[in-house]
Amino acid sequence: MSAEIDPVKLMKQEVGKAAAERVLSGTIVGLGTGSTTAYAIEHLGNRLQSGELKDIKGIPTSFQAEVLAKKYGIPLTTLDATDHIDIAIDGADEVDPQKNLVKGGGAAHTREKIVDSLAEQFIVVVDSTKLVETLGSSFLLPVEVIPMALSPAMRAIENLGGKPELRMGVKKAGPVITDQGNMVIDVKFDSIANPAELEKTLNNIPGVLENGLFVGVANVVLVGEVKDGQPLIREF
Repeated sequence: MSAEIDPVKLMKQEVGKAAAERVLSGTIVGLGTGSTTAYAIEHLGNRLQSGELKDIKGIPTSFQAEVLAKKYGIPLTTLDATDHIDIAIDGADEVDPQKNLVKGGGAAHTREKIVDSLAEQFIVVVDSTKLVETLGSSFLLPVEVIPMALSPAMRAIENLGGKPELRMGVKKAGPVITDQGNMVIDVKFDSIANPAELEKTLNNIPGVLENGLFVGVANVVLVGEVKDGQPLIREF
């Protein structure tokens, strides 16, 4: 077995760790979804374990985040039981120069948007491959739709100039079903010139629950890169 550590994995760990380091004792923390955020959750657990961090409560954005939080000993709470979120840590599939995001690669963007938007400070953790000039250039835009509205919603999206496709499961026959019991349409737009406008327009389609455009939500973006085999982190 080689002792060599994958530099990309190491970089994701370091970015997750850097975000977790910004969490203070006595705070409510939004726990995002995805591989980089998973390392942040793990590091939060380690900080609690060592006694360096005390009295935090997590609000998970997905079943995955909930399972990880329990695994690493982070006490959980709900939006019913608390009236604020101090800090949220989450990943993104694309980040533009204005810190607008496309999220939803893990089909958890509806819960993520609720939690991340409520947070006083929202920290995005990404690697440099997620940085784009214009949103929609490398990643399809996820739209969560209630099953009954699938066909009319897809027609409405086509009328907006998008190419919609129902997201299908991997190792599961049939479509991906979200934690809310809905379906996800992945949409190719040639370019998203006005993300704020498109976010509203899509959410106004009857039966659409939420889409993956996060406009004006992110406060801090931590970007990880691998330079000469070493992980580097910069604040964007």
